Amino acid sequence: MVRYPAVAGQFYPGTAEELRLYLDSFCRRELPKVKAKAVIVPHAGYIYSGKVAGETYSRVEIPADCVVMGPNHTGLGKPASVFPEGVWLTPLGEVPVNGEIVSELVERYPYEPDPTAHIYEHSLEVQVPFLQHCSGYREDLSIVPVVFQHLPYSDCVAAGEALAEVLKERDSLIVISTDFSHYVSQQTAEKLDSLAIDAILNLDPEELYRRVHSYNISMCGVIPATVGIVAAKLLGAKGAELVMYRTSGDVTGDYSQVVGYAGIIIY
Repeated sequence: MVRYPAVAGQFYPGTAEELRLYLDSFCRRELPKVKAKAVIVPHAGYIYSGKVAGETYSRVEIPADCVVMGPNHTGLGKPASVFPEGVWLTPLGEVPVNGEIVSELVERYPYEPDPTAHIYEHSLEVQVPFLQHCSGYREDLSIVPVVFQHLPYSDCVAAGEALAEVLKERDSLIVISTDFSHYVSQQTAEKLDSLAIDAILNLDPEELYRRVHSYNISMCGVIPATVGIVAAKLLGAKGAELVMYRTSGDVTGDYSQVVGYAGIIIY
């Protein structure tokens, strides 16, 4: 099974040469790298959020096994859809899906094998070139792609516990793909996003879930973020660091309607 790019040439360059130039401009090889349990990175077009993503990926070691989790923007597929097998293509080449991890994960609630949720979904696709580039194009790189629809908090906990159980003996990285506030003023975005970011930095998944819903924060990836924090804590995470926060207004100059982007390392 081959998953072909859906947003190459739109969210990021569609040719390998141009894409490498973009990634070189965002990623810094000279930065010291930490061993992280998870990262939170944005998934907008690279021109808007690539700097935040690149700075974050540049700070962490990228192991062979990466679980890439994001929100389901299309509504297709199961509530917790795992791409079951095969390879993902990008302009930089192909990355195999880790069938061993997938087979263990889909035996556990609420995960189900379902490729349909992934066909047009951009939130995971835009992460794969960063993983390829920032890992130094390691030949053993593999991914486990998961997209989530909205889940009750109890199911987020179950998903996080299941993921931690599968990953507990593996050297892996959980990549959580999310943007923060959408189409609000810069002032509102900074205020609301700080509430969500503080909960993440405190490694408090329940408080993150509560704040996003209580304050109506339009953070599209609150579910994968909640799941990822639950799993990271069970895998031994002790802290988190905000690498960078920016908005689309920092690129466009229009601060009346912005989207917020945060890069966070959980270690």
